[in-house]
Amino acid sequence: MISPASTPSVSISQLQRQVRAQQEEIARLHRLMEKKEAQWEAAKQSLFEQLKLAIEGRFGPSTEKYRVEQGDLLINEAEVAVDEEEAVETADEWNAEEVAAESRQPAKRRTRGGRVALPPELPRVEVIHELPEDARHCHHDGTELKEIGKEISEELHVVPARIEVIRHVRIKYGCPDCEEGVQIAPAPAKLLPKSNASPTLLAYVATAKYQDALPLYRQSQIFARHGIEIPRNTLARWMVQAGDRLMPLVEALRQHLLQAPLIHMDETTLQVNAEADRPASSTSYMWLQRGGPPGQQVVLFDYDASRAGRVPVRLLGNYAGRLVTDGYEGYGEVVRKNGITHAGCWAHARRKFVEAQKVQPKGKTGKADWALNQIRKLYAVEKQAKVLEPEARQALRDQKSRPLITQLRTWLDKSLTQVLPKSALGRALYYLEGQWQRLTRFLDDGLIPLDNNPAENAIRPFVVGRKNWLFSHTPSGAQASAAIYSLIETAKANGLSPYAYLQFVFETLPTLGEDDDLDPLLPWRWKDTLPV
Repeated sequence: MISPASTPSVSISQLQRQVRAQQEEIARLHRLMEKKEAQWEAAKQSLFEQLKLAIEGRFGPSTEKYRVEQGDLLINEAEVAVDEEEAVETADEWNAEEVAAESRQPAKRRTRGGRVALPPELPRVEVIHELPEDARHCHHDGTELKEIGKEISEELHVVPARIEVIRHVRIKYGCPDCEEGVQIAPAPAKLLPKSNASPTLLAYVATAKYQDALPLYRQSQIFARHGIEIPRNTLARWMVQAGDRLMPLVEALRQHLLQAPLIHMDETTLQVNAEADRPASSTSYMWLQRGGPPGQQVVLFDYDASRAGRVPVRLLGNYAGRLVTDGYEGYGEVVRKNGITHAGCWAHARRKFVEAQKVQPKGKTGKADWALNQIRKLYAVEKQAKVLEPEARQALRDQKSRPLITQLRTWLDKSLTQVLPKSALGRALYYLEGQWQRLTRFLDDGLIPLDNNPAENAIRPFVVGRKNWLFSHTPSGAQASAAIYSLIETAKANGLSPYAYLQFVFETLPTLGEDDDLDPLLPWRWKDTLPV
């Protein structure tokens, strides 16, 4: 039999334990609910930011130089275009005035409006407008009028493309006595011996497709309107064959590129439909490299089915100089293997803060604005440093950029603890943190630029063209496109007309032997031969 005196103490102890357990469970559930609520709020905020960025990307301006509040969908397109132009000019003048103030030089304001003078090098055709004979007498006394001057105005006149056939007539000679020893002039060398495409036609088609983003089926339609049927598959075959013939020149450009002290690299996606052991929907890549001194710039495109680190290893070989890229980690293998100095891109870091700025509440400023202002000051220093030699540029950066970077680092360390990592601002901050070492390499080397914009500018025509022709059919077509893009963008980087340079190459390359030096075909060598 249980003692009555012992029953209450046992029951109270058990009850206390049960109460404590229940209290701990309630506290745990509260903590779990708070955590779930915080996660929900973070997810909701992230979704809201994504929606706002999607609306901004679809309907907002693409420039990163200024902020536009995007509350409603805009329909007054003409007025907005004017507002955007004025805002960009204001931002440019703001930057120019700051740089001029620091360098003690007056700022140059951009002039607006007015008709641009027609280039003096364009050929002129004069059309003389004369008075009728009976109007060349004075109305008062009938005296014959004398010429006292001319009033000249000019207008642009376009002659549409004219298609004509060049007939190569090779005269035969033979002996009238023995009827042997027939002699005939040699056939002219052709880039594509079995085709009827001239160098000018090949250059025209290549420039239209790869520079002007005009797909081949549209070019075929245009040729038909001019009276000549050239099927799309014929144009495509010409481009693939021309690209294949250009490979030796592309390799000569590559050897020049790999001697540059600094190389920019970037990559973008490409779809190739008919590739062995891969579905048509697979994503492939077009890689870009750019480097070389002013006046001898090389821009190379290379196709590869992969984005893996082995591709930069293949493209860079034993290169051990400076490499500027975005934040993609696929370049890490070649950097470690070759001992390359790897620098980051402040334009990419800035872009993420621009996105964070766009999702801020209307009329509010915050951390994104402070970061963008600091980055703007870095670019203002670079405008001053652009004309300096590398040693002087580094000294200027030590004086003006390094204090800005120190302030930014202090602010970054504090801000990382105050934001949600998955928010737009959090992504910008953590990107800046992850890329910090690469982003600050420019402080210690005057040859390293602030961003990777030269590569992005060179790859942009490919991205624009891809929107029109969408994909390549075969790897050989993608490789041919890469070769032609390489020559076009290299010509542009050296201040040459892509069409004129391609015409020169297509005319000259067939006349060279396999062992002949290709240096005369390099764009800067050809540029030196042009009349001033």
